Amino acid sequence: MSQENSSTEPQPDDETRQEAETTEPTAPASAESAESSEFSAEPPESAVDSGPDRRKLRKAGIIAGAVVGGLTLLYGLDLLVSQGDVARGTVVAGVDVAGLSTEDAERLLRTELEPRLAGPVELSAEGASYTLDPGSVGLRVDWAATVEEAARQPLNPFTRIASFFSSDDIGVVSAADPRRFDAEVERLRAAIDRDAAEGTVRFEGLTPVAQDPKEGVKLDVAEARSRILRYWPAEGTLSLPVSTLPVRSTPETVRAALEEIATPAVSGPVTVRGEGRDAVLAPEAIAAALKFSAREDGSLAPRIERKAVVDAVGAELAPTEERGRDARFVFAGGSVRIEPSVHGRGIDWDKTLAGLPGVLKQRGERAITATYAAQPAALTTEQAERLGIKEVIGEFTTEGFAYDSGINIRTVAEEVDGAVVKPGETFSLNGFTGPRGLEQGYVAAGVISNGVPGRAVGGGISQFATTLYNAAYFAGMKDTEHKEHSYYISRYPEGREATVYQNPDGSSVIDLKFTNDSETGVVIQTIWTESDITVRLWGTKRYDVESVTGERFGYTSPPVQVEPIETCSPSSGASGFSVTDTRILRDAATGQEVRREPRTVVYNPQPAIVCEEPEPEPEPEPEPRPSPEPDDGGQAETEQPPSTPDDAEGLLPGDSQASTQ
Repeated sequence: MSQENSSTEPQPDDETRQEAETTEPTAPASAESAESSEFSAEPPESAVDSGPDRRKLRKAGIIAGAVVGGLTLLYGLDLLVSQGDVARGTVVAGVDVAGLSTEDAERLLRTELEPRLAGPVELSAEGASYTLDPGSVGLRVDWAATVEEAARQPLNPFTRIASFFSSDDIGVVSAADPRRFDAEVERLRAAIDRDAAEGTVRFEGLTPVAQDPKEGVKLDVAEARSRILRYWPAEGTLSLPVSTLPVRSTPETVRAALEEIATPAVSGPVTVRGEGRDAVLAPEAIAAALKFSAREDGSLAPRIERKAVVDAVGAELAPTEERGRDARFVFAGGSVRIEPSVHGRGIDWDKTLAGLPGVLKQRGERAITATYAAQPAALTTEQAERLGIKEVIGEFTTEGFAYDSGINIRTVAEEVDGAVVKPGETFSLNGFTGPRGLEQGYVAAGVISNGVPGRAVGGGISQFATTLYNAAYFAGMKDTEHKEHSYYISRYPEGREATVYQNPDGSSVIDLKFTNDSETGVVIQTIWTESDITVRLWGTKRYDVESVTGERFGYTSPPVQVEPIETCSPSSGASGFSVTDTRILRDAATGQEVRREPRTVVYNPQPAIVCEEPEPEPEPEPEPRPSPEPDDGGQAETEQPPSTPDDAEGLLPGDSQASTQ
């Protein structure tokens, strides 16, 4: 290598180089520095490049502005030329009306849709089919509003662009009779909705059978209404919107429960070991008692119905238990005493049966041990003493009833005798007695139903209800619920009586209820004889009660009712009237008036019953030859609502009116 090529200029050390890089020279000191200074006087690189970048940005802005301007021009032109026509991509109930004038669109819609309007609307949900009669709910299309909505141009540019490639079925604008339409949608909801049913295992005899889970279904009522109103004229079946109600269990968890629990459960009996005596729970009883429920993880948990087990083995083990007795009030010689309570000792069935599900998974000989526990009286002697039962606070007697009615009055009186109403509790006659039928010892007796004499099981109970109501009235109890007879009965005080009524299954229809709003308890005493019934309420006296009954007013004439002579009992009837009774309550200690409670009662007139022989049926006339007649829109016959029964009541010859139980 030559000397020329190898020679280099002196290099600054690192410190000098760093200083040169970070410090600007103040003046050129040599030719090199002058050259360096001359070079450094040129504009920086960023300044040199900024010109072309600015030009590029300016050019891009011009292009973008041109594009936006062009698109805006096209958008405005598209909006302008489509005004007055149906929007692009618009379909109405399956009919394509896009781009048509409003007149042509309405003409096409009427041509395509009107023939469908009279026929049934086919609906579907969850694979099931339903129909809706549009005429029955007043469904009709508003053609003008439908076309107006179809011609409404969208302003969103993206929507307008999308309309070149897709369509939107907006449906029709409809109206319907609100009441009938809502009732029809409710009918559909009732038919479609299905509760979710978890899987389980049931028994057919001693054979366990798997019952797979089934998801529930719930109709979206609001969306269904909207969808029907919009698309009912469309061709084909209209699908209704539903949601699915999930279940936790699966067919696999059901079969696991069947194989691992249900099958061994009924493979043999289970012995229940009591104190000194055993009972056998047979496979049939196990099948009746074993139930399943789904856990959060989907598996099935076995559970035991206590009542089924107690019904099966309780009687066998009863001798091993010591029955308790509640404290009760005994009335004699115008005074009351408490018969002490006795605590019992019996089987704690909840604890006894807690281990049974695990035992049922086993095979072979199986047994559980009965667990015993003390069973305190429901009303202890101490509790009875604190109730403050010391004197008669209200009493009433009614007289006169037929023999069969007397049986019913005695039966209900024996049930109610000794009933305790604690402070704040409400006594319900129907609730306390439960069903009053033949099985409970009640018999058929005379009644009046809708003003006509008859017979029914439980006739006469209202006489007891009236007696009890008056005893509570004079005891100052709060009147919670009661209803007077529809017709006035002369042996009862006007405006101060009560009736009760139950359905055949024992469910309450008309009840008598009063609330003990005092700070002490109340005990009901009943005294029955063959000629009268007395009810006394015992407690701590708060009020002296006076009843003031006003004059009758608002008389109404009796209607005439014709009955067949075979079953008729003639009656002259009686006028209806209104009357006001006022209960005045005075403080028993001071005599000061506390309040007045007026109540006005309206009694219906008793129909005058006329007995007549039925007229012979006329000979059938030959049918006239059919002839065309103009359709005059004949009016359908009006169906009268069925009459509801009044309450049953024992009937005596001296009574001017009567009604039902």
